[in-house]
Amino acid sequence: MVRVSNGLITFLNLVSLIISVAAIGYSLWLYTHNGTLCQKVIQKPLLILGVSLLFMSLLGLIGSCCRVSFLLWIYLFVMFVLIVGLFCFTLFTIIVTNKGVGKAISGRGYKEYRLGDYSRWLQKYVVNGNNWDEIKSCLVDLHFCHKLAGEKAEEFYKHSLSPTESGCCKPPSYCGFQFENATFWTVPKSGPAVPDSDCTMWSNNQTELCFDCKSCKAGVLANMRREWRQLAIINFIIIIIIICIYSVACCALRNNRADGYQRHKGGYP
Repeated sequence: MVRVSNGLITFLNLVSLIISVAAIGYSLWLYTHNGTLCQKVIQKPLLILGVSLLFMSLLGLIGSCCRVSFLLWIYLFVMFVLIVGLFCFTLFTIIVTNKGVGKAISGRGYKEYRLGDYSRWLQKYVVNGNNWDEIKSCLVDLHFCHKLAGEKAEEFYKHSLSPTESGCCKPPSYCGFQFENATFWTVPKSGPAVPDSDCTMWSNNQTELCFDCKSCKAGVLANMRREWRQLAIINFIIIIIIICIYSVACCALRNNRADGYQRHKGGYP
């Protein structure tokens, strides 16, 4: 008789097998097509995730369908490592995103962000020279600030900008630049109001804007902080789901051992 736990673990691994094949297929499609840099960035992680999921799914399927206890032991070990890894990663994301809040600007619907308000790890490993060149190229490829260009001053100042839009698509408010449109600002004849590097880096060239500014990097980190916090919640839910699957797999392994024992006992009257 097919045990309920074996049937359930088989079904779950069939679903994960389909997902893994889809992930591998999409990553290979990205590799063979000329996509944007943003798409290329996810190609390798997606391929690694797909191959890992495929490996786990095959272990679970063969172990549960063919009643191979050895493969189920490996499957359980890999799942245990995955649970520990996800838990550590979730804890890490909470720690490194603990700092960082936007500063409200009087009379503005948006906030502005400072690079020094974020953890040193995020500053060192996320917005370093090599990584920032890729992020900046991605923003340019996507024409990230283009949708703001047509707004008038009244609309723009009331607009709730995302952290990245606030940091990258306009100069910081303390520079004292004059608004022409959302992505075109005039420098006063007397120069910037404060001698800050972000004020001198601002360019009305639509492929440059404030993409090299500290405020832009801070905006990207603020957006990343919000997404990583959401990811931590999702990871927590995934951990609970994997623990449930792990429990079902333990039952399937116990059933395999019990069935093996019964067959062994039945062979010797």
